[in-house]
Amino acid sequence: MIVDEGWPVARAAERYDVSWPTAKRWAGRYAELGADAMTDRSSRPHRSPNRTCQPLVRKVVRLRWKHRLGPVQIAGRLGMPASTVHAVLTRCRVNRLSHIDRRTGEPVRRYEHDHPGAMLHVDVKKLGQIPDGGGWRYIGRVQGDRNREATARRTGTRNQHWEPRIGTAFVHTVVDDHSRVAYAEIRDDEKAVTAIDVLHHAVAWFAARGITVERVLTDNGSAYKSYAWRDACTELGITPKKTRPYRPQTNGKVERFHRTLTDGWAFGRFYTSEAARRKALPAWLHHYNHHRPHTATGGKPPITRLTNVPGQYN
Repeated sequence: MIVDEGWPVARAAERYDVSWPTAKRWAGRYAELGADAMTDRSSRPHRSPNRTCQPLVRKVVRLRWKHRLGPVQIAGRLGMPASTVHAVLTRCRVNRLSHIDRRTGEPVRRYEHDHPGAMLHVDVKKLGQIPDGGGWRYIGRVQGDRNREATARRTGTRNQHWEPRIGTAFVHTVVDDHSRVAYAEIRDDEKAVTAIDVLHHAVAWFAARGITVERVLTDNGSAYKSYAWRDACTELGITPKKTRPYRPQTNGKVERFHRTLTDGWAFGRFYTSEAARRKALPAWLHHYNHHRPHTATGGKPPITRLTNVPGQYN
């Protein structure tokens, strides 16, 4: 209006309820650079002489990462105001400890592949088997030990110290990185031949749901480091990947699934025997995949990230 139509600056400012200097500044900018210059500009100053220096910022962040200290404790160590420390932590996005990995003290790096099958996370969860009559978690230590002793006596299983031993259940789990859809089998060991057999079953199970597996990520267990595992992956057209040593968080999606599996199925209710618990696994997996809301999939079940799956909406 001021430049193109010749309105007085005061009238145009009054018309749009802005100050005279603001209208004058906008008109000058428009006259000099055109419409492209009218976008909002940053209000950040060109210089910040009082800004915390980088060496001090690095010290603040290091104390936060390595020692999990709060603003007050960091301020006491470095002789700074706590408010300044908090501002630095916020600017560096480490103001919340949930943003930092608990084991390494490094910022959490989250990732997600863009389509199902791009990466499968594979691992084994070991669980002590339940004695006949129930375990100690639900019926108490005394009666649980009696049931364990009776089961060991009946099956004739004891360890090298002649203590009752009823064995371990090895739950081989496979989780799709993108959808969080999960597959699991309970086996009696975690040998390479067993892991390979589970992998074949898992690939077929995912294929029946329209998913072509491209990569698998495992830890550095002996089964997954074997030549047999490598050859099996090659035969299936899958690229095997391994986590960095002593960095289980790299395979964090399956580790988190193990916690859900443990809370929801393994110890979720009272089982009178190991057979009863094993029988309950398929139903729990169906509930997890088809009905249980998942925070990583927008509060919807994992199966909703797949399309045209039989039984998807049952």
